[in-house]
Amino acid sequence: MTGERKPETDYARSLLLTDLYQLNMVEAYLAAGMEDEAVFEFFVRKLPPDRGFLVAAGLEQAIRYLLEAQCSPAELDWLRSCGRFTKRLIDFLAGFRFSGDVDAPPEGTIVFADEPLIRVTAPIAEAQLVETRLINFLHFQTLVASKAARMVLAAPGKGLVDFGLRRAHSGEAGLLAARAAYLAGFDGTASVPAAQHFGIPILGTMAHSFIQAHDNEEKAFRDFAAARPDQTVFLLDTYDTERAAETVVALAPDLAEDGISVRGIRLDSGDLAEHARKVRAILDAGGLAEARIVASGGIDETVLQQLTADGAPIDSYGIGTSLVTSEDHPALDCAYKLKAYAGRPRRKRSEGKAFWPGPTQVFRRYADNGHMAGDTIACADETMDGKAMLQPILRGGRLVAPLPTLDVASEHARAELDRLPEHLKRLASEPPYHVAVCDALRALARRVDDETDCAEAEIAPGKASAGPVGDG
Repeated sequence: MTGERKPETDYARSLLLTDLYQLNMVEAYLAAGMEDEAVFEFFVRKLPPDRGFLVAAGLEQAIRYLLEAQCSPAELDWLRSCGRFTKRLIDFLAGFRFSGDVDAPPEGTIVFADEPLIRVTAPIAEAQLVETRLINFLHFQTLVASKAARMVLAAPGKGLVDFGLRRAHSGEAGLLAARAAYLAGFDGTASVPAAQHFGIPILGTMAHSFIQAHDNEEKAFRDFAAARPDQTVFLLDTYDTERAAETVVALAPDLAEDGISVRGIRLDSGDLAEHARKVRAILDAGGLAEARIVASGGIDETVLQQLTADGAPIDSYGIGTSLVTSEDHPALDCAYKLKAYAGRPRRKRSEGKAFWPGPTQVFRRYADNGHMAGDTIACADETMDGKAMLQPILRGGRLVAPLPTLDVASEHARAELDRLPEHLKRLASEPPYHVAVCDALRALARRVDDETDCAEAEIAPGKASAGPVGDG
């Protein structure tokens, strides 16, 4: 097969963008004649240290994947050529269409540990097969949206722009990170495909290389303005930041004669607060009070909080690595787990990885001031005080209603951040937000454990009890 062109992966739809164990499981379910309905839920077991909340994101890509997932003819040919997959499995993949139900909180919703970001109810082989890709979409975008939301809260009233494509772990990661950040409240992105695919406002400045390629900064600024007259944000810190600001002030009258105004300057290194104060004074004295100051370079929510507290005269920030990699906590402890099969609740009890059995729902209560006051995780068929967070998305493999636009999801996220308790808005993680587990769900967990113990005792008499029910 050397030299043959391999089938290209369709990252939005390919059923083969998965782990081998998913194909193994589907093969085993088919061979065993297991066709009953299963319920899987994706949730985060615990919040990372110093994280008081998460922002659910990635649902649109997850749902579109379920609606469109397929194997291409070339992928099916490759499966046949491997010699390790049965005709039964290949026929299943060739005819795949997701036929199940999906419930989830709307994108942009604040979520906490053990609360489902999605519930999938479908024949078990279908629900199993889509696990890997659903986790891809939901985990990564939730991770980045949660990081972005912290930055939005740390710099109220400031413009935030995603600069992270070049530092992302792949092109797809950079694209979806831009989407997640915009959903969480960022104002725009420097990513061209994010503008193309999602309609996110695209913003950008200039590179140090352009200035270095010129013999002096004045010529570089003049040439850039002539080429991009509507994007005159000049990068100042290639050599001497304050001297470059003075060069921009001196150049501004000539540009004005050509109908070009100086929109702003960008700082990318050093003591950003101190440089911003000095540059602001130079610009104001030179008649450029309307020119904005943009800062970038190693910025995260901690830096944003400090710059905001210092009163740094910075209007907007470009944020890259810390955003698209969620640099301080680059992964969530999350899982997509079987909660029920063939009408019976199921529960894993592994040490440190136990979870609540059966399909669940989350009910949220609000205080008189509109802030979130507490959640209760309950059985999905219960009715309790509060707002039910998981809403119907798919029924029988079809959309219940059109998916909201990204702008609508972003508006929802902003409203959710406004409803956070005040200490969470300040990025304090203590005291933790109160998430209770209802009595009926605790009782169900005990019953499932008892039934499992009884079943195992028939095979291994004298097996010790797993102990009391924990908090999952």
